[in-house]
Amino acid sequence: MSQENETFSKIVVNNLKREKQFSRRACKSYKGQRRVQEKVTDKANLRPTFFHDSDKIMHSSTYARYMDKTQVFSLLENDNITHRALHVQFVSKIGRDIGRCLGLNEDLIEAISLGHDIGHPPYGHDGEQILNSICQKTDIGTFCHSAQSVRWLMELESEGKGLNLTLQVLDGILAHNGEMLNRKYKPAQQKTWDGFWDEYQKCLQINGHYKKLFPMTLEGCVVRISDVIAYIGRDIEDAITIKLIKRKDIPKQITKTLGNTNDQIIHGLVLDLIHNSYDKPFLSFSQDVFTALKQLKNFNYKSIYNNTKIKTQNQKIKNMFEQLFNEYCEHIKNSNQNSAIYQYFLRHMPPTYTNNTPLKWKVIDFISGMTDDFFNNQFQQLFVPTSYGYTIGK
Repeated sequence: MSQENETFSKIVVNNLKREKQFSRRACKSYKGQRRVQEKVTDKANLRPTFFHDSDKIMHSSTYARYMDKTQVFSLLENDNITHRALHVQFVSKIGRDIGRCLGLNEDLIEAISLGHDIGHPPYGHDGEQILNSICQKTDIGTFCHSAQSVRWLMELESEGKGLNLTLQVLDGILAHNGEMLNRKYKPAQQKTWDGFWDEYQKCLQINGHYKKLFPMTLEGCVVRISDVIAYIGRDIEDAITIKLIKRKDIPKQITKTLGNTNDQIIHGLVLDLIHNSYDKPFLSFSQDVFTALKQLKNFNYKSIYNNTKIKTQNQKIKNMFEQLFNEYCEHIKNSNQNSAIYQYFLRHMPPTYTNNTPLKWKVIDFISGMTDDFFNNQFQQLFVPTSYGYTIGK
């Protein structure tokens, strides 16, 4: 054995030794299940299985597009508020903090965290609801960002080859739904590829099916609650920054339990969760903290997410989505090779995708992968007149 190979073998052994220190409830790297074996097998790779998945996600094209995707607030010229790229970093950091204290696999937590929102379309949850409405009106299924995140990572990335991520990572992404609060999060263990595929297909076909899912690992459960912890207080700070609400608006019955700043809210929720979950086969909050968290979520929905002051442009945004959707459908029907949907998407996809994917789903896939700026620019190019300049001729 060469000195280089000997060094690499030692590193692989040391990685295994490190994982022996994990909780007996952790999902260790050797449990990672891929549909296709990697050229360098997971057992021989210097990067543990889920660590490798994080690298795959971070180097993907869809991950790069997080940079210009709305988190909550669109159409604001304020660089101090959270965008999607920052949110997923918050989820990853909070999740790894919780995972480390509970002896779980931080690599798995990070991979799920980094990939969980990749399927979010332009204009955040408003865009998601509009695409879901289009899907249902046109009878092609339903749209939810969790399933679309899996779709991008498993079927669309790398020119239709996908990233060959593990079942545990894809499952954690599909079942991450941070909109549904529970006091107790218990993993739905013993999932298989067949079972996962069935859940994934139902999310694309049955409206709201994603709300019924729970992750197969405790690490997936950590990401699910970390998603909530990451946005619940940060959205308040952003709302205060743009003068949508004032800090004094937060009800006192909430602040006396959780505090009234993002750092206090994160601190209180994380410590309570760790204390009530340590060495248990589930995650749990205390009753008092969970009650306060539910109240805070309700406050956020009423005062922030559904605030009419940030919904004044929604009809225009809806019209933009519908016009672009219809226009791209026409471009495909007419084989308009100059269209952006061919130049930036279909031209790079394999025959297995272009021949087998319904026309309207091709358009949904394309729009879902857009950044806000690209979406706006496409609408501008296709529907807003362009000046001829000062004269036509010389």
